[in-house]
Amino acid sequence: MKFVLATWGSRGDIEPTAAVGRELVRRGHDVRMAVPPDLVDFTKAAVPDTVGFGPNSRSILDAHRDYWTCFFSSPWQLRKMARARGEISGPLFEGWQDMSATLMSLADGADVIFSGINFEDAAANVAEHYGIPLATLHYFPLRPNARVLPFLPGPVGRALVRAFWWLSWRGTKKVEDVQRRELGLPRATRSAPRRITESGSLEIQAYDEACFPGLAAEWAQSAAQRPFVGTLTLELATDSDQVIMSWIEEGTPPIFFGFGSIPVESPADTIAMIDSACARLGERALVGAAASDFSSAPHSERVKVVGLMNYATVFPACRAVVHHGGSSTTPIAMRAGVPQLILFWDLVHAIYGAAVRRLKVGAARRFSTVTEESLVADLRAILAPDYIARARDLATRITEPAKSAAVAADRLEEFARASRAG
Repeated sequence: MKFVLATWGSRGDIEPTAAVGRELVRRGHDVRMAVPPDLVDFTKAAVPDTVGFGPNSRSILDAHRDYWTCFFSSPWQLRKMARARGEISGPLFEGWQDMSATLMSLADGADVIFSGINFEDAAANVAEHYGIPLATLHYFPLRPNARVLPFLPGPVGRALVRAFWWLSWRGTKKVEDVQRRELGLPRATRSAPRRITESGSLEIQAYDEACFPGLAAEWAQSAAQRPFVGTLTLELATDSDQVIMSWIEEGTPPIFFGFGSIPVESPADTIAMIDSACARLGERALVGAAASDFSSAPHSERVKVVGLMNYATVFPACRAVVHHGGSSTTPIAMRAGVPQLILFWDLVHAIYGAAVRRLKVGAARRFSTVTEESLVADLRAILAPDYIARARDLATRITEPAKSAAVAADRLEEFARASRAG
């Protein structure tokens, strides 16, 4: 079978789709993938036939941080939010039609188009043009539900989720109308998420039911369309893994700190805060630099700063994990059985922060509000025996990555065969 995978975003957005692609390649399928140009080399480790499309993912990360910081802290600053939003959407909108053309070239004759959250609306139009089945990958509960806003009555929560994604679609409608016109399709009168669901697309849920209790029951009538497969990660080994593990074994288990693809505004202040907090707690700190440049930030011997690492190898050897709340990082920490503190930037991260709090395996707060005092207090709380016990129990309900990828690939194959037969 021929599968065409197309998704755009940061590494955390790309890796789940690439993990499924690797499994499909292993099974002997013809798999082609399109990702941001700066993530082509990373993706080729899983899907050799990968091309770049659209802008580099790094081009929007600072604006992404600024937008969500303002959204959560001072949403009345509409001009500031609009400026940051324009810096996020501008490059993507400018490249929309070229990205569509790339997918058109790759998808001709495909059995299934498989896309991620940030590109599913554009991919849906290409699938409609060719009459090819569309499958999408969701690494958090994207469709209307009552679980991402559990503090509200169910009908209100579902309505707000539906309204949020309708407004998001309205923001992209102009460029989507151009794409649909060029593809010979009529102008859309309903939101892209609604059209995708109503068309019968496969909507793979790339997380475990345990992360959002009650969601599977709420979506019971859509169980075949929205299978829960578990978190999808590549678990690629890095050159740093052995050095990191040797450092860990030389002393007490450390607390991991990492902030994902979004660079922190002040690396020196961040390292100083981590160093001081760990000194007060008598803990060591392992800091994953990722997109942040900590190279010139002074720190004591209790702090070790490293680059890329295999989280699946390192996290089980840590006392706790402090991170941004990424849709892959959070479940990896859950699978490791360690408590976590989520210092979130954006909406998806906030959703996972709320999930960690609800499951009582950690704490969460906005990164922009963190102080040394709050960091010390939060770490003391999550290092308590009851948090550690609950984290270890939750780990038994988190699917292993190989099984997640295998189940996702099974569902895609079944979807392709059913579409052929239909």
